[in-house]
Amino acid sequence: MNEIGSMEAVDFRYLLLEYYKKLDLDENSLAVILLVDHLLRQNNTFITADILSLKMSLKQKDIDDILAELIKRDLLSYEMNGKDMITTLEPLKKKLYKMFQLAVAKDKQNLASEERSALLSSLYAYFEKRLNRTLSPLENSTLSTWLDDGFTEEDIKAALEESIAAGRRSFKTIDRTLRTYRRRGDISREGYSGVSDNWDKSIEETIEMAKTKWLDDDD
Repeated sequence: MNEIGSMEAVDFRYLLLEYYKKLDLDENSLAVILLVDHLLRQNNTFITADILSLKMSLKQKDIDDILAELIKRDLLSYEMNGKDMITTLEPLKKKLYKMFQLAVAKDKQNLASEERSALLSSLYAYFEKRLNRTLSPLENSTLSTWLDDGFTEEDIKAALEESIAAGRRSFKTIDRTLRTYRRRGDISREGYSGVSDNWDKSIEETIEMAKTKWLDDDD
């Protein structure tokens, strides 16, 4: 679906009422725009201040000033359509739809952030309960990294349980188990895998690991 088609799926008047203040439009400008839109919907193609003044309590000069400001701000335009001059609100519609897209994207981002925070909190609590200890800052960071790497909550919990069942309770073992899951999946889908068994850690993580008392029995 193209941009114009997408805009038609969202009511222009709703978007206008929702965002006109953010566009720094006053109520007189809002009324002019709504009336222009109303007349366009009635198949009037060329709308001027004198036509609008017949339906509004504003003076014609004030309406003319508003139209000029809307044109200056690229919210309304007069264009040639063949030999005829027409009035169009397409510039304003595009701006409003862009604002709507950004608002939707922000809402999705906020929701994803909230869901991720809730998921991490759930994993922290689950790990601390199953390991019977408080997680270190690096371990908390590792849980987040596993999610970034695309492992699901179910994968991570299953790797923890498999490690516990094997009598090993370190994050090194859990990470190795997750890599095994990923390698098996890659081989099943592609016939090969580039995932290694190495415990991946940066220099900074190595320094912090040296400061952390690990309860690890499988070094």
